[in-house]
Amino acid sequence: EVKEQGYSLNPGRYVGVAETVEEDFDFTERLQELNEELEGLNLEARELEEQISENLYILLEGSSE
Repeated sequence: EVKEQGYSLNPGRYVGVAETVEEDFDFTERLQELNEELEGLNLEARELEEQISENLYILLEGSSE
């Protein structure tokens, strides 16, 4: 096969192009869903950050006694 192609080593001559898969979904709707999920995760992160700060304060106050 390489000989038939004039010893060309260009991969495009031997390998096909992958077909693209068209996804059938509403981009705006999906973006809204992802935004809502992000907002929830950011809220959870802030709550955990506050809890960690409180726990560190308690630990540091207890160790200074």
